[in-house]
Amino acid sequence: QVLLVESGGGLVQAGGSLRVSCVASGRAFSRYRVGWFRQAPGKEREFVAAISWSGGSTDYAESVKGRFTVSRDNAKNTVYLQMTNLKPEDTGIYYCAGRASYYSDTFSVDGLDYNSWGQGTQVTVSS
Repeated sequence: QVLLVESGGGLVQAGGSLRVSCVASGRAFSRYRVGWFRQAPGKEREFVAAISWSGGSTDYAESVKGRFTVSRDNAKNTVYLQMTNLKPEDTGIYYCAGRASYYSDTFSVDGLDYNSWGQGTQVTVSS
């Protein structure tokens, strides 16, 4: 497993942009699939975006398609989530999650498929 640390959260007005980052420790991160999830107060955790270890495959929740972009820089052990045109309903704690996927360059939208989780970063969008 790797240690994941998110950063970049904050307070932004509706319509604004924010980029959150997920930095991993460990040399094998370049073979990790990574997912972004979020949890709003009083709600269950939900899938936001996912990316395969090569970055060649990505997926997004319908609610963020066209507004969010997931990318990665394996040389920096970092995965990014660029968020634009933010809405108040995007408010929540954003978590990145990872799991080694040495034989399959795929992603997963299921949180149960991941075994390493960061501590989360708060994103608040004001109306």
